[in-house]
Amino acid sequence: MRAGCVGRAVAAVLAALLLLAGCSVTGTRSGPAPTASALPPAPVPLPLALPAGAVPGAEWRITHPGPEHAVEGFADRTSVHPGDPVHLFVSTTAARYTVTAFRMGDYPPTGAAQVWVSPPQPGRRQADAVVQAPRNTVVAPWNPTLTVDTAGWPPGDYLFRLDADNGAQQFVPLTLATPDNTGRLVVVNAVTTWQGYNRWGGYSLYAAGTGRFADRSRAVSFDRPYQAKDMQGAGDFLIFELPFVEFAERSGLPLGYATDVDLHADPHLLDGARAMITLGHDEYWSTAMRATATAARDRGVNLAFLGGNEIYRHIRFEDSALGPDRVEVDYKSFEEDPASRSDPLEATPQWRDPPHPRPESVLLGNFYQCNPAQADLVVADAGSWLLSGLVRDGQRLPGLVGNEYERVDLRVPTPRPIEVLFHSPVTCRGRPDFADATWYSVPSGAGVFSAGTQYWICGLDPACRGGTSAPVIGTITTRLLTAFAAGPAGAAHPAEDNLSALGIA
Repeated sequence: MRAGCVGRAVAAVLAALLLLAGCSVTGTRSGPAPTASALPPAPVPLPLALPAGAVPGAEWRITHPGPEHAVEGFADRTSVHPGDPVHLFVSTTAARYTVTAFRMGDYPPTGAAQVWVSPPQPGRRQADAVVQAPRNTVVAPWNPTLTVDTAGWPPGDYLFRLDADNGAQQFVPLTLATPDNTGRLVVVNAVTTWQGYNRWGGYSLYAAGTGRFADRSRAVSFDRPYQAKDMQGAGDFLIFELPFVEFAERSGLPLGYATDVDLHADPHLLDGARAMITLGHDEYWSTAMRATATAARDRGVNLAFLGGNEIYRHIRFEDSALGPDRVEVDYKSFEEDPASRSDPLEATPQWRDPPHPRPESVLLGNFYQCNPAQADLVVADAGSWLLSGLVRDGQRLPGLVGNEYERVDLRVPTPRPIEVLFHSPVTCRGRPDFADATWYSVPSGAGVFSAGTQYWICGLDPACRGGTSAPVIGTITTRLLTAFAAGPAGAAHPAEDNLSALGIA
């Protein structure tokens, strides 16, 4: 969510206490916690072997984006398993172009490995965007241009760079999902949020070609490129996700990869996993996504939310001509959504809104507040296992709260015990407030960390926002991931409630 402070509808939220599993979390020690001997063996960690001819450390960045529509494309899947083909749809004003596939991760000095290059392809300008009434859904009615065989490619996050012979360049993102996440820390790319903000063709879930908010899309399609401006065709991957991917792969821990469309489509995605990790901006969630994450937590899978605006927009999926779950529906209104009359729980107001409020705090611990905000991250619990020996109470880590943030708000359902690690004064749109990073544990043994700020991942990189604080954020994150990889971290590190000590009531 990038516009406006949130009207919280607090009174209506209380009616939702029994609507989602997990609302009644009250402790960390009732019931047996999973033991290390009961856990499946950890798989071989990354890095995985690259295919023959791959070039680790290859230069991957776009240096000449070119004019709008000079070259652009999209894939017919948001993710595939290694070995599955993916079809690319490319349009260009150039006579020829090539496609280069890069796996993003721990490949010094650039953070990418070149794994494949296409032969030169004949270029053509494909049809203009079509805006489908009545929901103002933009699609690119294009023909497929080439098929890419991913045999031998390891799971991970990939960028296809389109290089046209007129000098223009753009990306197409693709996740190679891990077929079996047993023992892994599953990194989930938030493609539903990327698509919600994608303005290619003039429309997104926020904007309209007319300039009128009322004319925005009510459904957006993955059957179109991501916009060139801001996104470089890569969605929000470069902004909110890439620094974590590079950081996590340096840890050598066993990672898995998926998109949130996979989380929606496969209720068994997290079976046997050690953790699920969502990244800097993971705002758009379906009912199935939320149910799968909640069920995983309640059987001992750890969760980390490394952003400041998760599980805010409620979406549902529809199929497109290219396949299942390619259309993302969000009216941002209960009354306007036709599902309010046919299937009310699948209508698409915000998750917290009436008439069926299911606030995100039930799963996150903290609760989205406002944007835009800029503030220092302030230590509240230096004795925590995540912070011990690194910082002192009251210490400030400059500029790491923003652009959106969350805090503990006891007017909505909140898991207890819950431990506030950072309690940071912030002013948003003239209103004084706090941003809270939190840790809670549940009877299954799982632990849940929520950063409460979108800048956490940028804080891992000294050149982004981390500065001199990057080593601290990096060590905290390494401790978290290492504990997650060992098993149910809430059993090893049960939360110690400190809300009263902080004056949170």
